[in-house]
Amino acid sequence: MLVIVVLSLLASHLGYVQPLRDVARNLLVPLQVVMSTISQAIERSAGGLQDVQQLRQRVEWLQAEVNRLSVENVRLAEVEQENRRLRQLLNYTRNNPQYDYRAAAVVGQKIGENPSNLLFTIFIDVGVRDGVAPGMPVITDRGLVGRIIRAGPNVAEVLLLIDPSSAVNARVLNSRVAGIVRGSIESELIMERIPQGERISPGDIIVTSGLGGAFPDKLVIGQVVEVSHRDADMFQTAYVRPAVDFSRIETVLVITTFKPLEIEASPGSDIEGSNTNP
Repeated sequence: MLVIVVLSLLASHLGYVQPLRDVARNLLVPLQVVMSTISQAIERSAGGLQDVQQLRQRVEWLQAEVNRLSVENVRLAEVEQENRRLRQLLNYTRNNPQYDYRAAAVVGQKIGENPSNLLFTIFIDVGVRDGVAPGMPVITDRGLVGRIIRAGPNVAEVLLLIDPSSAVNARVLNSRVAGIVRGSIESELIMERIPQGERISPGDIIVTSGLGGAFPDKLVIGQVVEVSHRDADMFQTAYVRPAVDFSRIETVLVITTFKPLEIEASPGSDIEGSNTNP
């Protein structure tokens, strides 16, 4: 140890230490630069990984928020549609105050496989407890839907206008040309018993006539799209496009203050609503 100290002092005195220091510095400086660069790279890499993780978390949160807002938008759109339907029904009741109405939601439908051969019916969420009874007309703001054929305590079944067993006394709105509107197996409306010589044309509006007492008068049924007549026939036939879209009924009105007349239908009679209530 003493020898090293003596040699160091002697080298320093002779001027050999500074060159050695310069050589060491020249060797160490690049190494320090490399080590510093590596250290900074490691720090940046660690910081980058942390940033990536934060970005990933942010993306996941944003995606969850987008999903939530999408669901909320769908819900709000459904609420807006429901509000629009209810406003339309409310406007109808205000414009037609001669009757009392009960609003109802469609809760089910039945097509075919009915022992009584009723092919097109819907179920609504009102019944006897709500003042609803068989025979009462069912409408929307656009026109006639049908009539109630069965009523339980809380649910009622509605025979649709397009059912083949449905028959409604009708007339042309302006000319008062009369006929009978029936449903069909193809879910179409056909106006029959139109006398030859009476004028009926595509575009004419068809409404209930009130004859027979099963429905009030002036309920909109639909619009004539085609007229068929042959000189050899006693009557003309018109094909009618329903005013109501029966594939998209969601909310209806039951006319609770209209009391259908109890008329016994003879065999083969064309009295509207001739099906007896079960």
